[in-house]
Amino acid sequence: MSVRVRAALLIVLIAAGATAACGGRIFAKQYEYEEDLYLATDGSADLIVNASIPALVSLRGLTLDTDPAAQVDRDAIRAAYESPDTDVTRVSRPWRRDGRRFVQVRLKVRDVRSLHTAAPFAWSRYSFSEDNGARVYQQTVGASALRPGTLKNYGWKGNELVAFRLHMPSRIISHNARDIDTSSGSAVQRGNILAWEQLLTAWTDGRSRSRCGWTGSPSSTRRCGCLPGRLAPPCSSSA
Repeated sequence: MSVRVRAALLIVLIAAGATAACGGRIFAKQYEYEEDLYLATDGSADLIVNASIPALVSLRGLTLDTDPAAQVDRDAIRAAYESPDTDVTRVSRPWRRDGRRFVQVRLKVRDVRSLHTAAPFAWSRYSFSEDNGARVYQQTVGASALRPGTLKNYGWKGNELVAFRLHMPSRIISHNARDIDTSSGSAVQRGNILAWEQLLTAWTDGRSRSRCGWTGSPSSTRRCGCLPGRLAPPCSSSA
């Protein structure tokens, strides 16, 4: 699948299962923007965002000073992430890597299905439902907030990653996430943790994104394809 395609992440979970522990980070990779979603069975969630200030400005449209020498306005970051569906529990002190400042934002989400109403998450649409005794989660990620011709030089080298990690409340039995290096199915960690990664450069070219979906149940699946610049075609069933 081309890195220019924005794939929806849809995960089928068994209805009964215990919450597993968090997975570890692969230190060899350089992440510029990360979302870690810890989903509960009722649709509420804990969400952790780790990102550089330039990534928050370029990808999510936050109004922040990207000068490495400037003080990070943590109050502005908190205000951007607060919404009727989200409560910000912590905005960390900034740290530096490769000349850029990074922050961590921790949030409580009342209902993941309305998370898109919070401006920094408006690029995604979320659904969470039950199908034949299984829980089905879907996230469709659209274009970044970057306007064509406005990207600045932040010292990015081209190997930086954008990552979405899903920590599910029960065992993942099927998904459509692809490994960034092999394009094969991503490995599920500890039974309930799944990561979807793309190069940062795929989000900063200012082009529109396509979307695709995946729905399923324990006994059958329905798959949708992805076409660049268009919505996915109708799904077809497969045993």
